Amino acid sequence: MVSLVRFVFILAHYISDKLRVESAKETFMANRSENQNPFFEVWNTPFGLAPFDKIAPEHFAPAFTSALIEHDAQIAAIAGAQEPASFQNVIEALERSGRALRRVGRVFFNLAATDSRPALQAIEREMSPKLAAHGAAISMNADLFRRIDAVPAEGLNEEQARVLTRIHKDFVRSGARLNEAQKARMARIVERMAVLGTQFGQNLLADEADFVMELGEADMAGLPDLLRASAARRAKERGLSCAYAITLSRSHVEPFLESSTRRDLRETLFNAFVARGARGGASDNHTIINEIVALRAEKAALLGYPTYAHYKLDDTMAKTPDAVRGLLDQVWEKGRARALQEAADLQGMADSEGANFKIAAHDWRYYSSKLRAAKFAIDDAQVKPYFELENIRAAAFDVADRLFGLTFEERKGLALYHPDVRAFEVKNAQGAHVALFVADDFARASKRSGAWMTAFRSQQKLDGDVRPIIVNVLNVAKPGAGEPALLSLDEARTLFHEFGHALHGMLSDVLYPRISGTSVSSDFVELPSQLFEHWLTQPDVLRRFARHVKTGEAMPEDLLERILAMRTFNQGFATVEYCSSAYVDMDFHALAHPVNVDSAAFTRKRLEAISMPAEIAMRHATSHFAHVFSGEGYSAGYYSYLWSEVLDADAFDAFLETGDAFDPVVAQRLHEFIYSAGGKREPDDAYIAFRGRLPTPDALLRKRGLAEAAE
Repeated sequence: MVSLVRFVFILAHYISDKLRVESAKETFMANRSENQNPFFEVWNTPFGLAPFDKIAPEHFAPAFTSALIEHDAQIAAIAGAQEPASFQNVIEALERSGRALRRVGRVFFNLAATDSRPALQAIEREMSPKLAAHGAAISMNADLFRRIDAVPAEGLNEEQARVLTRIHKDFVRSGARLNEAQKARMARIVERMAVLGTQFGQNLLADEADFVMELGEADMAGLPDLLRASAARRAKERGLSCAYAITLSRSHVEPFLESSTRRDLRETLFNAFVARGARGGASDNHTIINEIVALRAEKAALLGYPTYAHYKLDDTMAKTPDAVRGLLDQVWEKGRARALQEAADLQGMADSEGANFKIAAHDWRYYSSKLRAAKFAIDDAQVKPYFELENIRAAAFDVADRLFGLTFEERKGLALYHPDVRAFEVKNAQGAHVALFVADDFARASKRSGAWMTAFRSQQKLDGDVRPIIVNVLNVAKPGAGEPALLSLDEARTLFHEFGHALHGMLSDVLYPRISGTSVSSDFVELPSQLFEHWLTQPDVLRRFARHVKTGEAMPEDLLERILAMRTFNQGFATVEYCSSAYVDMDFHALAHPVNVDSAAFTRKRLEAISMPAEIAMRHATSHFAHVFSGEGYSAGYYSYLWSEVLDADAFDAFLETGDAFDPVVAQRLHEFIYSAGGKREPDDAYIAFRGRLPTPDALLRKRGLAEAAE
C-alpha cells in the first residue's frame, strides 16, 4: 500500500499525462481536412485494418508520442493503485495497457521492414531508443514489480497462472530486482542496443540496395529465361544503361550462382553477397557487432548469469549452452562428413570438365546444380514451371483446410500498404471469421531481404473476441506484367514455412495477449513453421497443385518421384552452412568478457575450431547476421531452427505412423496443443500433450539423410 502523499502524486501525474494525451490528440485533430492523423481515430475499416491509404510518415512521430504518454499514465495508475494486488487489477490491467502503442508500432515497423524510405528510417533511428527506454522504465519500475510480486496465485486457472508466471519472469529477466544503480546502467544498455540494432539493419538494407552488377548480353551465358527477364526489368527500373542488372536479392543471387557459366561473375556476386555489412565506410557493421556483444555480456552479468548465452537460454527448451552444443555437435559431425563427400563429388565433376581450380564457395551451387541434374535429371528450369506462386499458395491453403478446416477467400478493394500486397479472409469449418491473412510476396529495393511472419493485430479474448491480422513476407522475384511468378523448390518450401508461422498466429485461441500465437519459447516457435513444410512434398499435394504453368497438366510421375528422391541431396552442405552460423552465434554470446573483440577475426578463429570446410560459407556471415544482431530475437538462439527440427521431424512421424499424412485424430491434437495453444503451457508439456513423449534427434537425422553419415 502506498502512502497518501505518494498516491496524490501518482494521481496528479496520471491526470497530467491524460491531459497531455488529449492535448496531443487535439493538436493533430484540429485541422481534419489536411492534418488529420489516422492514429487518433477509430478505424472503421474492413476487419479493422489500418487505413494505409491515409497514413503518411509524418503521422508516426505524434502518434508514438501520444501513445507513449498514454502508456506511461496507464502504468502509473497500475503501479500506484491502493487496493490490494489482484490478478485483475495488476495482470489484466497490464495486458490491457499500451494498446495505442502496439497499434502504431506494428504498423510502423512493418512498413519500415517492407517499404522503407528515408523518412521512415529517420523515424526508426529516433524512436527505437525511445521505445527501448520506455520498455526498460516499465520493466524496472519498482512499484509496479511490487504489485506483480504481490498478486496471489491461488484460485487462478491454468491460463491465468501461466500468464502470471510469464509476466513475473519477464520482469525479473529485465532487471526488476536490480538496485537503482544497476537499473540505471541496464536502462542505458537497453537503449544503446536499440540504437545499434537499428543501425545494423539499416546498414544491411543500404548495402543490399546499393549494389548492382551491370551486365550485357555476353555476360548472361547459362542463365535461365526467368532470371534474364527479371534482370532486364531491374536494369530498366534503376534507369541503367546496361541491358541487365543483378542485385543482392536472394531471388537473384541463388539462381545466378546455380546457373551462370561465368566463374568470374559468380565470384564477384558471391563476394558482394557475403560482404554485406562488411564493405567498410558508413555501412560497415563490424564495430556495431563488437559493441553489441560487449553490451549483451554486461547485461547478462548484471542479471547474475555467467554469459549472455546462459541468460538467453535459461528461458528456452534447451536451458543451457551445453545442451545446445550437444545437439550441434551430434549433427555437425555427420553433416560435415557428408559435406566432405559432396565436395569431393563436385571436385570430380569440375575436374572431368577440365577445370583447373579447386572448388570454392562461389562454385558450390553451380556444380551442385549440375550434379543434381546428372543424378536426378532435374534442374530449376524443368521444375519451376510446376511451382507457380498461385498454385503453391493454393496448396498451402488446401493443406490448412484438410488439417484444420480453414478456407481462404481473397478480399479485393482493401487499402493495403503496397500495390503488390494481397489479403485473404480466413474462415473455419463453420463459416465463422478466423483471421485476415496478408501476403507480401515480391522483392523490392525498399524491402528487407529474407522472409518472415508478423502481425498487425494478435488474437486475444480479454475484451471481446479480437481476431488476428497476420502477414507473410517473401522476397520472390516479381514477374513482368501478365506473367506468372514461378518458384524454385526452396522458395516453395519457404512459402510453406512462413505460412506455418501464419497458422500459428491465425489459429491462436487464448484469452491473454501475453501468450497469444507465436509468443512461445524461441526454440519452440519454429516447430509449427518447419512442420508445415513437410506437407509441400507429400505426393498427393504435388499431384494436385504442381501443375505446368502453360499446359495445366499435373507434374509427371517420374519427375515427382525424382523430386522426392532428391530430398536429402546436398544436405551435407545445408547442414554445414546452417550449423556453422549457429556455432558462431553461440560462441560470440558465450564470451564472459568480450572487450574489444575483432568480430571478423573471432569468426575466422571459431570456424577453424570446428574445421569448417573451405568450400562452404556460413549461411549468415557475421556482418549481415540480422537474426542475431538486428535485435535480440534470435541472439544466442539461431540454433533454435535445428532444435525445432528435432521436434518437427518427430511430429510429422506421428502422422506417418498412422499411414495418413492428414490423419484427423493427430491433426486435432496438433491443433489443440500446438497451433491454437499459444504459450498456455511450457514447451515440453505442450509437445508431450501432442505426442505423448519428448523426441530424440533420430527423426531429424533420417530427414536430412545423415543417419548413416560417417567420417
